[in-house]
Amino acid sequence: MRKLLNTLYVMTESCYLTLDGENVVILDGEKKLARFPLHTLENIVCFTYKGATPALMGTCADRKIGMSFFSPRGKFLARTVGREYGNVILRKEQYRISDHVDRSISYARNMILGKVFNSRWSVERTLRDHSYRVDEEKLRQISGVLYDSMQKVEAVSDLAELRGVEGKAAEQYFSVFNHLILNQKEDFSFASRNRRPPLDRVNAVLSFAYTILAGECTNALYSVGLDPFVGFMHRDRPGRMSLALDLMEEMRPILADRFILTLINTKALRASHFDVQQDHAVFLNDEGRKVFFNSWQRHKKETITHPFLKEKMEWGLVPYIQALLLARTIRGDLDEYPPFLWK
Repeated sequence: MRKLLNTLYVMTESCYLTLDGENVVILDGEKKLARFPLHTLENIVCFTYKGATPALMGTCADRKIGMSFFSPRGKFLARTVGREYGNVILRKEQYRISDHVDRSISYARNMILGKVFNSRWSVERTLRDHSYRVDEEKLRQISGVLYDSMQKVEAVSDLAELRGVEGKAAEQYFSVFNHLILNQKEDFSFASRNRRPPLDRVNAVLSFAYTILAGECTNALYSVGLDPFVGFMHRDRPGRMSLALDLMEEMRPILADRFILTLINTKALRASHFDVQQDHAVFLNDEGRKVFFNSWQRHKKETITHPFLKEKMEWGLVPYIQALLLARTIRGDLDEYPPFLWK
């Protein structure tokens, strides 16, 4: 369990939540793990199979405490809210911001700033840890380009310009991505980003990881009452989770790319974990997906200190905390959205 920003996150899949007077009690079998006063909570997010008692759900609804339920792997299941819960006001403000380009740009700009910052950090980390194994001059050059891109992102005034700066920064970042692969170079070679379908093993696992991360961001937005389909940088398109795609931008380099590099460099993922189709498309096979998800779940439980909140939490909570910070910014509790700037 972890309580952050008046939100209780229950991560242990065997836990069951019940009501005891004015408190929510977390049980694991007959054992009481913790209890929290309801008056201190705004949201409860459960990653459990056992769920909660109807009495607790009813009391939370009456007191306008949101409850969201997910599978232990993060699939959104359901959300309960009271009749007068403020999500309708929050979502109407989200829609107004999305319809107003000048307001959308402030959110989109910070998210892309986070993406470029974290991309540069990924390059810098490889330089710091493995300078003797890489083309140091090339990586330092791209790090400088990404630093300049951050300055450009902060100066943009419209979404088209922002997309242009982001696209060029991503191109520069991926131009040295192959340098970040230190082992299994023959089996995992990266020339450029390709998808629909991916044509090599690195692109295959990148696309897979981005799909999983987009799902995590979608679930996180649902948990705070935002509409994942209405974005600020990614514009409306039927069936596209535009705000989830916005939110995941800053997390791609650290939650997806670095994770994939670790799988390849530690040889957890191997060539045998991929299948090649007749049209040359490459995908993770059943064994590869098993390796991916087992490692993903372990990685999500690793503890970090959030750079903005300065509090310890699991990696897996980062999308949920960023969604909560986004909701608070939209409500006016924060002056501007604080992107996740990892160091």
